Amino acid sequence: MPVVIDSDCINCDMCVPECPNDAIAMGKQHYVVDVDKCTECEGFYDQPACIPVCPIECMTLVPDA
Repeated sequence: MPVVIDSDCINCDMCVPECPNDAIAMGKQHYVVDVDKCTECEGFYDQPACIPVCPIECMTLVPDA
């Protein structure tokens, strides 16, 4: 399940340093997650580290399509 950042993102930079895979980068208007790099922090943490640090809760896990 990849992590997705929705358009409510305020570009606060809180999630970027939490990602051990450098999968979060600035998109055209807000941060986005590179699904090819995101492992949901598997091998590093028990759960994605970016989601709990988001102050507006705009990051979610979505099922694989």
